[in-house]
Amino acid sequence: MEKKFIKNIEFGTALPLADLVSYQPGQVVSLTLVQNPATSMTVFAFAQGEGLSPHSAPGDAMVYILDGEAEITIGSTTTTVKTGETIVMPANIPHGLEAIEKFKMLLIVIK
Repeated sequence: MEKKFIKNIEFGTALPLADLVSYQPGQVVSLTLVQNPATSMTVFAFAQGEGLSPHSAPGDAMVYILDGEAEITIGSTTTTVKTGETIVMPANIPHGLEAIEKFKMLLIVIK
């Protein structure tokens, strides 16, 4: 059997990425698509007011907002990122985020 590098998603079918996760009140929902030593890809759905506390990662992290709006803090700078926008959080720099309104994102981390 051939090894698949992407998981939890149907192969050969076009589908909306944002539909892979659903909003849940008061929760953060995630679905891992890729997890290996070099790369991770995860789709998230954040309820309004939910977030991730400041932390750092050993790789560059790119966030693409699929739906909604979030405040993303990198170091001491906070940026509002909306549907269709992306931002890169550099490796080893503290970063965190908060859902201004409910939002969904694709997170890609390259180590």
